[in-house]
Amino acid sequence: MQNKIKFTNFYLILLLIATFLLTGSCGIYKKTDARDLPSSGLERAKKNIKEGRGISLKNLGGNGNSTFQFSSSNPLWRATLETLDFLPFANLDYSGGVVITDWYADTNDTNTSLKITVRFLSNEISSNSLKIIVHQRTCSTQMNCSIKILKSQIQQELVASILEKAVIFEKTKKVK
Repeated sequence: MQNKIKFTNFYLILLLIATFLLTGSCGIYKKTDARDLPSSGLERAKKNIKEGRGISLKNLGGNGNSTFQFSSSNPLWRATLETLDFLPFANLDYSGGVVITDWYADTNDTNTSLKITVRFLSNEISSNSLKIIVHQRTCSTQMNCSIKILKSQIQQELVASILEKAVIFEKTKKVK
């Protein structure tokens, strides 16, 4: 029993010495001349932040000028999700401003499938706020597929439908 206590004390002392040696050479303490440092704490803090040795919490609470919106209050986002709700989604990223559907094939033509990408360029309800890309995948066999960007009426119809629903959402939000 006494040997076990001595053995444990030995490892404890060894651990303390190793910790001291490892942290003692980290450069935490740096010898400086007091004449080179600014006298006020605020000036020292600004100097440290400029040199990358500190952090600033000045804008932590915000300055009241933010335009952050929740996804449920953005009419374009809601209208896009409602318009494309019949498709399976692969990626929905409100903060990144993108909606990407998974490949969707109509039951009549299983060799051709579509994938729709909607990028939000701004929160304004206008046709310039959305960029819609429609990809078409055509497969002759399971492993032999070609993908191309489809320039068709689908894009204009999607933009019109999304904008129409967004205007309705915006009007109902203002009424409330």
